Amino acid sequence: MRIAMIGQKGIPATYGGIERHVEEIATRLVERGHEVDVYSRVHYSRHTGDFRGVHTHRLPSLNTKHLDAISHCAFSTLDALARRYDVVHYHALGPAVFATVPRIAGAKTVVTVHGLDWERGKWGKFATWFLRLCENPAVRFPNKTIVVSQTLKEYFDKKYNTETVMIPNGANPGVHRPPNKIKRFGLDKNRYILFVGRLVPEKGCHYLMEAFTRIEDPNVHLVMAGGSSFSDGYVDSLMRIRGNDERIHMLGYVYGDLLDELWTNAYMVAQPSVLEGLSISLIEAISHGKCVLVSDIPENLEVVADCAVSHRTRDVDDLEAKLRELIDDPHRVGRVAEACQRHAEAHYSWSRIVEATEAVYLDLFAGKPNKEAAPPDEEARPKLTLVKDRHLG
Repeated sequence: MRIAMIGQKGIPATYGGIERHVEEIATRLVERGHEVDVYSRVHYSRHTGDFRGVHTHRLPSLNTKHLDAISHCAFSTLDALARRYDVVHYHALGPAVFATVPRIAGAKTVVTVHGLDWERGKWGKFATWFLRLCENPAVRFPNKTIVVSQTLKEYFDKKYNTETVMIPNGANPGVHRPPNKIKRFGLDKNRYILFVGRLVPEKGCHYLMEAFTRIEDPNVHLVMAGGSSFSDGYVDSLMRIRGNDERIHMLGYVYGDLLDELWTNAYMVAQPSVLEGLSISLIEAISHGKCVLVSDIPENLEVVADCAVSHRTRDVDDLEAKLRELIDDPHRVGRVAEACQRHAEAHYSWSRIVEATEAVYLDLFAGKPNKEAAPPDEEARPKLTLVKDRHLG
């Protein structure tokens, strides 16, 4: 099949959970014999040509907070019409408004909802209203809608009397690296608590930093690995919380070997978010075998099940108390870390996720409703070869 991905900022992924998700499934679909194109925004990715077998198309956007995504999706959709794809796969709520357009040209369309974007704190009243309106197109315009968590599935299926397909995010096995590059920041193994993600209000960074400043242990540091996402004012407020506390390290977005070092050598990982879809950062944390402390929102608890430690959402006092307990009990941290890694190995394989996504595509051409996000069984696998060699225009 010829497949296009639209809605993400681009690949190779640097920051952003949707971008990581698209990179992982696109490259694996190529390995399974499909031709995959990914549309990238000029300001995000400088990569041109093929990336691990995926064709990339860099198109412009109106790079403002409110127009970046919607303008890029419009340009990408127009370009996709001329290329006559078999499947056009949109990612996130806003891009879903375009999902009916490629169907006019004979393509099948799929939308993956990664979260309720209208709940994100960075949006004003108009953007929140618009993104909330996009829920209906996300389930009515495409041939099929995928959601990344059971919480989202229950929300959409009940509210819109539909049947979405639940396919979670995944993570690769953690790459373990000794503490070399992190030492230039004054960090060493098991001496810091790690947060990885965008510095935006829904991630709850201010709760974590406020709780940490109450803990006066000079031997424990806090690393905030992430940067602004049209949220400069919020980042400024975090810097004010930090003040002169040299134990708090604001590293900006971190990639590659340095990020692997941060994951490997962290004492524990904290995710105090108030809103998630299904967090890839959280899945990566448990895949690295880290003890994680998470807020008790359903999306976080869905990822960790009973293997992690949770605190009450938005409750700084409870977050502080849980941090103190874990800092004072390294044996418990070790036990939780082992349980988290076993859980990740059992539930978050990108290979299984790509099989389930491919099954959604194939069922669209077979004319079958896809009621479960299960990978194709062994008897169905010969069909993959037949479809791969056939143009489905």
